[in-house]
Amino acid sequence: MSEVSKEQIEKIQYKEHEVLEMLYSFDGDTIPDDINFVDATGTLVSDGSDNSNALRIKMNSSESKYTSVLIQPEKPWDWSNYNDFSIAMDISNQGNVSTQVYFDVSDMDGGNYTRSVAIPVSELSDGKTYYGKMRGHDLGTPEGDINVELNFESGLRGNPPTWQGYNDTQFISMWGSKNLNTKAITQFSLSVQSALRAKEITIDNIRLIKNPPKQQDFLVGLIDKFGQNSTVEFPDKVHDYAELIDQRDAELKSLQNGKKLNSRSKYSGWIDGPKLKASGYFRTEKVNGKWSLVTPDGYLFWSSGIANIRLANTTTLTGYDFDQNYIVQREPGDLTPEDSIGMNRASDQAVKTRFVQSKLRADMFLDLPEYDEPMGAHYGYRREAHSGPLERGEVYSFYRANLDRKYSEMGDFEEMWHKVTVDRMLNWGFTSFGNWIAPALYDNNRIPYFANGWIIGNFKTVSSGNDFWRPLPDVFDPEFKERAEITVKQVAAEVKGNPWCVGVFIDNEMSFGRPDRIETRLGIMLHTLRRDGSEVPTKAKFTNMMKDKYGTIDALNNAWDKSIASWEEFDKGINSDLNNDIQIADYSDMLHAYANQYFAVVSNAVDKFMPNHMYLGSRFPDWGMPIEVVRAAAKHADVVSYNSYKEGLTKKTWEFLAEIDMPSIIGEYHIGSTDSGLYHPGLIHGADQEDRGRMFKDYIYSAIDNPYFVGAHWFQYLDSPITGRAHDGENYNVGFVRTTDVPYKPLVKAAQEVHKELYERRFGKYKE
Repeated sequence: MSEVSKEQIEKIQYKEHEVLEMLYSFDGDTIPDDINFVDATGTLVSDGSDNSNALRIKMNSSESKYTSVLIQPEKPWDWSNYNDFSIAMDISNQGNVSTQVYFDVSDMDGGNYTRSVAIPVSELSDGKTYYGKMRGHDLGTPEGDINVELNFESGLRGNPPTWQGYNDTQFISMWGSKNLNTKAITQFSLSVQSALRAKEITIDNIRLIKNPPKQQDFLVGLIDKFGQNSTVEFPDKVHDYAELIDQRDAELKSLQNGKKLNSRSKYSGWIDGPKLKASGYFRTEKVNGKWSLVTPDGYLFWSSGIANIRLANTTTLTGYDFDQNYIVQREPGDLTPEDSIGMNRASDQAVKTRFVQSKLRADMFLDLPEYDEPMGAHYGYRREAHSGPLERGEVYSFYRANLDRKYSEMGDFEEMWHKVTVDRMLNWGFTSFGNWIAPALYDNNRIPYFANGWIIGNFKTVSSGNDFWRPLPDVFDPEFKERAEITVKQVAAEVKGNPWCVGVFIDNEMSFGRPDRIETRLGIMLHTLRRDGSEVPTKAKFTNMMKDKYGTIDALNNAWDKSIASWEEFDKGINSDLNNDIQIADYSDMLHAYANQYFAVVSNAVDKFMPNHMYLGSRFPDWGMPIEVVRAAAKHADVVSYNSYKEGLTKKTWEFLAEIDMPSIIGEYHIGSTDSGLYHPGLIHGADQEDRGRMFKDYIYSAIDNPYFVGAHWFQYLDSPITGRAHDGENYNVGFVRTTDVPYKPLVKAAQEVHKELYERRFGKYKE
């Protein structure tokens, strides 16, 4: 499909959706009573036609965590008589920048489904239709089988549109229950969250529309041999091998072998700034009221980096599998769920037993290579997946194949990729790598890096009730300490005392608790106190804490409003439901004790095996950072780390850092779009690639300007596969480079502009 000009678009005669029910046309004189605003204002404005209005919404504060328009009918809507329909509305954006709008729908059973979309800046007359599916197509069959959900079958977190020819855009699926009870829809809302700027949008004609007939082959033939979307055109798309090589040669010339920006020291510190104590390794220091990292040779250092630069986890499930009798079994101690099979990890007989496991997925690919072809070397086998359409199966890495095509004639393609990657980082102005880089890059000695480890083993576990990636360790189990030391010892062996290593992250996004509700914040206690202390060391610790505080069980019963017979019964397992503020305070103390033990064990292991390197914590997700746990981390970590997927770091959200007063670092953030062929933009949405560049600058400026943050790392280096990474189905446009290893020019330009003024913006002009 060729690119379409604006003039051609204006001539397109779009089809009109069949309206099943108009919910709000806003053509009256007043805003309906069931529409309310949270930290926002609403006014009726003319939509440009006679006697017709639209609802203008001003999101008043750029410092609000949540601002929204909430629509709650007096009686829940009953839409159960519609089997194949969507909720749609016309939206335009009168703000200065794009606006990411979250669309939430809730039902009477407590179900909730969140979608999102980026609304580009537009005039009211240019508003277009945005829709969210409620039933039919990939949210259940028209016959009413609500158990069918195409995302689970296809493995794509965002699917292509299932119809064409309409001037509409689908809200992107984010999280929640997609198959809501349409007999009782209680509310829906449009919100803007943690925005750096005030926003202004106009909505009109909120309605139910009948879904057009489903395009039966909308998932067929999506992916070309380079791993790109075969159905659309976009800038820098690779059409053949010659284009790939031409692009490579032009980029390598522009990189100048990774020539650094001006005013950078050996370790990418601020060479024009003050000279501080040189310890030989990275450390922290507070300078003129701002926390900073300090390079081994004594220069101020702010870590701007890119995370997840590695070839692991670049594969996607192809829809094929093999007879399991012929798959080579994992060796003892081999903990990776994915192996290269080519012809070395499975027997020739296994390849002969290859069969289609999922026709839906197999049909997505236009040109997968044969095993005996050169590009056949980039197949693999995944033995298990965290989530997605298949439990296991054949995988393929288009990214590795494209690196092979680009660089093999110049030498070993992985070694060339290592060099080009470092050249890019320096040319783009980044001062370091982020987390999760290939250990083969640890000794590049051209740009600083962060090491990482993940504590795994047979220690006992506890639960917060929301164990997203995995259960939490029982940190009072002696086995946990042993496994922590084994993990850090292995990291130390990889780092080898290299001063280019800034420090080490251990673990990632642990489910310590969700602070938005008391019950989820204190979930570790709610679940662990019900268990037997003779089997759960953390429970035994909690029992001893309460015995030390209260002495007698009667004193605890009086404080907690309980009727527990004895301390023996307490330790055996109790009803842990919360009754009062005293109990909440005690649970808070227990949460801190749990977290304190976790960070103390890991910190001691780092001190023991990596005494010259900093411990940087576990990278709290912004949805899982109870203040009790953050305070514990601050006691033991050299730098406290957070992953924050927002537009930026708003002052109100992060004001608690003044109390902690510790150097802090962002381990992950990103912005994506859907204009380069991928169907999901990730967690934070821009309108297009230019907008991604603008939003990158906004985010990193918000971190540079915060006196507590000493760095921020973009996640990740390359886009996910369009058909979803094999591990969990992520198919996000969040890379600085495409699956063809072609950089996104607007992002690169934005990075270079930010990094040219990084140190002066952070620390100001320096004079002796």
